[in-house]
Amino acid sequence: MESEFVHKLFEQHQKVGECLSPEVVAKWLNELLGILYPERSTSKFENEADFTLHYEGLKTLLGDILCSCSELEPKQQVDTFFNQLPTIKAALDLDLEATFLGDPAAKNKQVVARSYPGFYAIAAYRIANELDRMGTQLVPRAITETAHTQTGIDIHPSAIIGECFCIDHGTGVVIGETIIIGNHVKLYQGVTLGALSVDKKDATTKRHPTIEDEVVIYAGATILGGNTTVGKGSIVGGNVWLTRSVPAGSKVYYSASMSDESGETDRITIKS
Repeated sequence: MESEFVHKLFEQHQKVGECLSPEVVAKWLNELLGILYPERSTSKFENEADFTLHYEGLKTLLGDILCSCSELEPKQQVDTFFNQLPTIKAALDLDLEATFLGDPAAKNKQVVARSYPGFYAIAAYRIANELDRMGTQLVPRAITETAHTQTGIDIHPSAIIGECFCIDHGTGVVIGETIIIGNHVKLYQGVTLGALSVDKKDATTKRHPTIEDEVVIYAGATILGGNTTVGKGSIVGGNVWLTRSVPAGSKVYYSASMSDESGETDRITIKS
């Protein structure tokens, strides 16, 4: 009985193949971020030739990762990804600026790039999202799960997130697969942008909300549902539970009070 069980496990291992470990993916991610932001680099380069050699090594490692995970045309995907790297860097620079300007405690951008978990999670997402849009599957999720493990921030690689995105503090943030987030959006810790239903039959539908430009969502807020839209310039207060749309410029907040005759002790208030 035990030998039969072990044999079945072995067969499963054979079917999976030699997909490189999550640790290798994490190593590639962190070294790539070290190339993009020297504040994060653990390597010192004596000359440009050494730097270029390291850069080319990251291309080779990505090819090995994609090939080992049975992805199609790894060389073409590697070339496509690295051709997009200047665009990814430009987007991340905007996120870095937004995070720096949005946090009075940030003394300079170098500190943000090196130490802020929100920026690390966003950087991992933008890299993973590019690979996800190219049609890869295992690697993008491994990248965002690396950031999830490091920061407690869970961003699905298929999420659509605009420019100048900021996550302050960040622990406990969850951003679902079919989310659409506009430009200049800021989230605080514990925010959930999730689905109302986890039924498998809804897998191909838009299950997560739309957050329009210039929205701020404070700590502990939960916004659910594919038909839920938070209008441009709105503010969603801490601990709000929101499952319906609110117009542009709304202020949504949770208020607690002493129990009245009806027994009601709290409510959600929306001001437009």
